[in-house]
Amino acid sequence: QVQLVESGGGLVQPGGSLGLSCAASGRIFRLYAMGWYRQAPGKQRELVATITSGGSTNYLDSVKGRFTISRDNAKKMVYLQMNSLKPEDTAVYYCNADLSDIATLKPRDYWGQGTQVTVSS
Repeated sequence: QVQLVESGGGLVQPGGSLGLSCAASGRIFRLYAMGWYRQAPGKQRELVATITSGGSTNYLDSVKGRFTISRDNAKKMVYLQMNSLKPEDTAVYYCNADLSDIATLKPRDYWGQGTQVTVSS
């Protein structure tokens, strides 16, 4: 079975920094795009940042210049470095990966369990 496990959430003051990590494990055949989404209370889940297997990135406009997504293909990990955090960044952050497993070889989306990020003084 394939799993995505996030780590690194927590409480940080406005203007602070936090780093998230996500590890993909299991019977993975090929890993394609990976990314981070977030969902604040009462709001829809939104895309924060994505990165292709080749390293091309895409960001939500409100996080451009503050967040950086990166990945380590050998370790099957994706990271999100968040700087200059604002209260409106408070949300549950979910790791997402488009990958194929050994059993089916068919690409599909996988999600982590989510990690809480709270920006507050």
